[in-house]
Amino acid sequence: MKSPQEVQQLRRRHKLKSTLGLGETLFASAEDRRFAVALEDGLDQVESGLLTEMAFADNLADVTARYLFDAGGKRIRPTLTLLTAQLGQGNTPDVVVAAQAMEITHLASLYHDDVMDDAEVRRGVPSVQSVWGNSVAILTGDLLFARAGRLIASLGERAVRLQAATFERLCLGQLHETIGPEPEDEPIEHYLQVLADKTGSLIAAAAEVGVIFSNAPAEYEEPVRQFGEKIGVAFQLIDDVIDLSDEAGKTGKTPGTDLRSGVATLPLLYLRRQALDDPEAAALRDRIDRGVNGGPVASDEFTDAIAELRAHPVTRATLEEAHRWAHNGVSALSVLPSGPVKRALTKFAETLVERSN
Repeated sequence: MKSPQEVQQLRRRHKLKSTLGLGETLFASAEDRRFAVALEDGLDQVESGLLTEMAFADNLADVTARYLFDAGGKRIRPTLTLLTAQLGQGNTPDVVVAAQAMEITHLASLYHDDVMDDAEVRRGVPSVQSVWGNSVAILTGDLLFARAGRLIASLGERAVRLQAATFERLCLGQLHETIGPEPEDEPIEHYLQVLADKTGSLIAAAAEVGVIFSNAPAEYEEPVRQFGEKIGVAFQLIDDVIDLSDEAGKTGKTPGTDLRSGVATLPLLYLRRQALDDPEAAALRDRIDRGVNGGPVASDEFTDAIAELRAHPVTRATLEEAHRWAHNGVSALSVLPSGPVKRALTKFAETLVERSN
C-alpha cells in the first residue's frame, strides 16, 4: 500500500504527463528525475498559493471567483513558467508568484470570454454568466485581473510592464475578433493574428517570466517567448478542429459550438476561400452560414453540415497548419541547451497538437 506522499507524487506526475505529455522516459536519468521533482514541487507551491490568492473576503466574490478554478483546468501556463525556470535557478519565490499571476490572468479572461461568446458551459460546468448573469461574470473577471495585477506588482516594474503589454494584446485580440477583418485585411491572416493576441501572448508571457524570475540567461527570453506564442496559436487551431468533433462526451461541447456562436474558425475560413471557385464548397459554406447564430437552417441540417465540414479537406489543412505553428515554436528553441527542459518543451508541443479535448 502506497503512502499518502507516494499517492500525491503519482498524482503530480500524472498531471505533468497529461499537461506536458511527459512519459516515464523523461525520468530515466538522475538529472531528469531531479527536473521532474522540481516541477512537481513547483506545481504544489503554485496550487497551494492559488487557493489563498483566489479567496475573497466578500462571500459572493469568493464563490464566483473560485467557481472556474475549482472546476479544474490543465494549468498549462504556470507549468510552462515552472518549466522554463529550470533553465535558471528553478522555483524561486518570484517564479512561483509569477506562475500564479499567469494562471489567475488566464482565469479572468475566461470569465470575460464566456460573456462575449454567450457560452453555456466552461470546464464541464455551467458558465458563470449562465448561473449569475453577465454583470457578475464581468465583475468577477475584473476582480481576478486586479488580483493578478497585485501579484505582478510585487515583482517590480519589469513584470508590471510585461503584464500590461500582455493584457493590451488580450484586449486587442478580442476586439479584432469581435469587429472582424477590415476590407483591406486578408481574413485568414487576420484570424491568425487574433489567435496570437488572444491566446499566444499570455502563453508567451508565462514562458518568459520563468526565465526572467529564475535569473536564467537573458538570451533565452526571446526563444521561449516565441515558442509560447506559436504553440498558443497551434493550441487554438486544434480547438478549431475539436469544435467540429462528434465526441461530445470528450469535448463537453456540441459539435460546431464556436461556429453556432458566429466565430469563423479556420476550417470555415479555408472553406470560404475554396468556395470562390468550387461550387460544392460554396454550397456547404452557405448551409453553415445559414445556421450561424440560430439562422433559419434546421438544426439537423446544420449538424449534417458540421459533419461534412469535419470530413472536408479544409479540416485536415487546419491540422496541418497547427502542426506547422508547433514545429516553428520548437524551432525557436534551437539556442536552448540540450537537456530535460528542451526535451519537455518539445514533447509538450507534440502533445498539444495530438490532443482530442
